[in-house]
Amino acid sequence: MTNFGDAVRLFFQNYANFNGRASRSMYWWVCLLNCIVCVACMIVGSVVGSETLGNILWGVYALAVLVPSLAISVRRMHDIGKGGGWIFISLIPLVGGIWYLVLACTDSEPFDNRFGPVPVAPIAKY
Repeated sequence: MTNFGDAVRLFFQNYANFNGRASRSMYWWVCLLNCIVCVACMIVGSVVGSETLGNILWGVYALAVLVPSLAISVRRMHDIGKGGGWIFISLIPLVGGIWYLVLACTDSEPFDNRFGPVPVAPIAKY
């Protein structure tokens, strides 16, 4: 199981890496990071008194992490044995998002698959 710091570090280190696998914990830690940044941008905009500023800050961040977010989503699908194209299932109205959510929550394949070995949590360096 990957912790928050390692997941964020690996997220940015693998900026455009669409190969390999990403564990379920790594994927959801990155989703949490994105939610925290979104809320922080909206709070900054609210404190400054400009909702537009919050939206601009969030837009800049969203553009900065677009490629790595797609990459980790593809690697997450690889982890459950699906091809990366399965991320596009979320484009189907109504059911696509639910289907993708179920896939993203699915447990990892416990063995090596065609996309690579089972992802292991990095060893913390203290």
